[in-house]
Amino acid sequence: MPITLKEPPKRRLSIDSLPELLVGHETVVPSLHGPKKYINFDNAASTPTFKPIADTVMSFLKWYSNVHRGTGYKSQLSSWAFEQARDLVTEFVHADLEKQVVIFTKNSTEAINKLSHRLPIQKGDIILTSMMEHHSNELPWRRVGVVQHISVDAEGRIIKDDFEKKLELYGDRIKYVAVTAASNVTGHINDLDYFAAKTHSIGAKLIVDAAQLVAHRPVDMKADDPVHGIDFLVFSAHKMYAPFGIGVLVGDKETFIAGDPQDVGGGVVDIVTLEEAYWTSPPDKEEAGTPDIVGVVALGKAIKLIQSLGWDAIIKHESDLARYALEKLNKISEVTIYGDKNPANASGRLGVIAFNIAGVPHNLGSAILGFEGAIGVRSGCFCAQPYVKSLLQLTCDQEKTVEERILNRDRSQLPGAIRASFGLYNTKEEIDELIEMVKKIAGGDYHPFYVVDKESGNYAPKDFKFDFNQSFEF
Repeated sequence: MPITLKEPPKRRLSIDSLPELLVGHETVVPSLHGPKKYINFDNAASTPTFKPIADTVMSFLKWYSNVHRGTGYKSQLSSWAFEQARDLVTEFVHADLEKQVVIFTKNSTEAINKLSHRLPIQKGDIILTSMMEHHSNELPWRRVGVVQHISVDAEGRIIKDDFEKKLELYGDRIKYVAVTAASNVTGHINDLDYFAAKTHSIGAKLIVDAAQLVAHRPVDMKADDPVHGIDFLVFSAHKMYAPFGIGVLVGDKETFIAGDPQDVGGGVVDIVTLEEAYWTSPPDKEEAGTPDIVGVVALGKAIKLIQSLGWDAIIKHESDLARYALEKLNKISEVTIYGDKNPANASGRLGVIAFNIAGVPHNLGSAILGFEGAIGVRSGCFCAQPYVKSLLQLTCDQEKTVEERILNRDRSQLPGAIRASFGLYNTKEEIDELIEMVKKIAGGDYHPFYVVDKESGNYAPKDFKFDFNQSFEF
């Protein structure tokens, strides 16, 4: 009898069905006021996963083996599944494998670091990025070239006039423009066609960090469009409902054929002698060692799930959530929202909302939401410190004070904001819970004895501690 790889039974997928298909749906967690159903509004950091993805992973695990060169059935099947996922990624972002290559990495951060080491950047070359960037699309470029920044306005949007002035000022010294597709702080979505056209007009190449966008909007690399095409694209699976991580780097194949790979070892060579090593072709050349095979399978299934839902349904649902949340938050006078707070513009942004509550430190507000409301959010600068500090309008003296405190291991008074970020499965009823808790915090209706850990900056109720062993153990 022939053996076939069978997928788990298919479930009917729709936006309405997603809350019940969420792994961890109806999870109850401890709080200061007793057990409560958990609400996750921390999707911009990482998303949970859905049962169809978990089922596919479990189905694959019985066939799991190492990829490439294995002659056994399981190894051949694993290699086939691994490359099938690469094909799904290619289709998902509209890449062209005749000219481009899809490389799997650990995450977006590793992908950008890898790219920074593989690009032919010379001394004095400029990488133009923006004040909006995540640290991962900022710090790697500082190591290899001269970084210049495009300014942002008071609402955190990239100032196009400043971009064009810098293109004119630096001209052909600019070799690469590296911008985020969407902000992980304000939810602003950048016009990639515009950035591509302007970048290519001076002979530079466009690098796009799409980690925050790919689960919420379609991304088209436009491989056959020399004006509007994206030259290099990175994103992460853990922000698009695929567990186990996995980053993706897509770009010009010739870039990765030339030169030495960043990491060397098993899988990247054709021939090794005691004197020489001859590199194989990309993508293998850039995927040293055993990859996260299960993570790649999870990513492949996550892509199919997103495709089956359809972008129209995804965008409508998430825009409705953003609009609803902005309408509610705008009615709370003590709340300050950073970025575009107009509900009428919700369809043109992501459901990522950064805000503060008057008189309440951001790290205290987020702690209260967690300990008393069982609502998961994030606080701080979200790995985008220059951007958040500009949104908060910190003076140079204030920035200097912040730096001195951090160097003295004191994070108790760090500037920042609370961030609520929505996913496919979130509901308006959950937003109502968030709004009620924000109103309570604004009115001072919360546990009076929170203490802050000076070194971490985290608040917690005095004499209260979660016992995590009750929820999980190895």
